[in-house]
Amino acid sequence: MKRKAVLDLGTNTFHLLIADISEDSLEFLYQETIAVKLGERGINQGLITNEAFERGINAIELFSEKINRYKPGEIFAVGTAALRNAVNGEAFVKEVKRRTGIEIRIIDGSFEAELIYEGVKRAVKLDKNPVLILDIGGGSIELILADNEKLIWKNSYPLGAAKLMDKFHKHDPISEEEIKTVYQYLDEHLEGLKQVCIPHKPEMLIGSAGAFETFAALTIEHFQLPSNLLGQAEFSFDLSQFEQIGKDIIGSTHVERAANPLIIPVRVDMIVMAAVVTNYILQNLNISQLKLSVYALKEGLLFS
Repeated sequence: MKRKAVLDLGTNTFHLLIADISEDSLEFLYQETIAVKLGERGINQGLITNEAFERGINAIELFSEKINRYKPGEIFAVGTAALRNAVNGEAFVKEVKRRTGIEIRIIDGSFEAELIYEGVKRAVKLDKNPVLILDIGGGSIELILADNEKLIWKNSYPLGAAKLMDKFHKHDPISEEEIKTVYQYLDEHLEGLKQVCIPHKPEMLIGSAGAFETFAALTIEHFQLPSNLLGQAEFSFDLSQFEQIGKDIIGSTHVERAANPLIIPVRVDMIVMAAVVTNYILQNLNISQLKLSVYALKEGLLFS
């Protein structure tokens, strides 16, 4: 049995997971998520602002206290889109090392996608039929075509919810013209995805954690489904129900979303772009099934 601590340092949120793990057993000991908003006001300029920089450092100092309490034998910390694209990303890594002793590895989008697959395949029972996995981060989205045995294709795109929101979402609620513009932008960037999917014909889209957990919570509440469904490692959406939830989110105002306790503060605005991106992929790839995987990058890092 090994005790591991993993840190997933994303554009919007920092995650800590501490677990005891062996070949045949797993026990989660501690989990915490802090809304850092590392990309706030600088994501499309490739900069971590001074305020975001300090929020990030403070979060990792809090994580360090928890890590010291549980005394894991190994600590793995990875930084994703915000850190890899910011001109001061390396400065952030050095400051974390100086203050806490924790070493952060900034990973590229390809390795990020691999870790997401490692997490998802332990939450959702895959078979020989290819599925498409979607992870919507703040700075990037990862798309993975895979089955139960192998990762067939993967790519990371700079189309994260925070980046798209900053670039396109100017009205409240978002306008039809803005959605049309986002769709055109996705057309330009995701043509390669469409071509890859033609021979494999994935029928299922699996959304990994993040926004999809919010979609699931809203679905369960709106359609009065059993509340224990959210405590499982996966959740299957009825596509007509998801269509209604997506429509409600996209048509809502900031104030309406902020008043909904099921939408965590860091997701209040970015959930709109997450819904737009998900709708785009469902519509353009003729997907007939949608699932949530509660496991994502941090669990993949734990298992890898």
